Amino acid sequence: MFGELLSPMHMLFILIVVLIIFGPKRLPEIGKSLGKGIKEFKKATTEMQDKLSDDDNSAAKIDKAEATEVVKEPMTAPEPKVAPEAKSAETKTT
Repeated sequence: MFGELLSPMHMLFILIVVLIIFGPKRLPEIGKSLGKGIKEFKKATTEMQDKLSDDDNSAAKIDKAEATEVVKEPMTAPEPKVAPEAKSAETKTT
């Protein structure tokens, strides 16, 4: 479908219609602004991809640093909590 849409005859027809609508003086201005727009779009997408890849790399470095971090204090299990009534009953029986 798109192969037929972009045939040379169709491209020529589109160019003639654009020339009639905008005139020969405005056509170079339109081409220049269209080129600038495409260039700016490519620049923005490249910057966004670079930023995302930098964020991914820094996140990987942080994960790696956390994985290799040395634990200085030994881990101990927390003491079990005993209800106050049970604690007082234990002291009375012993």
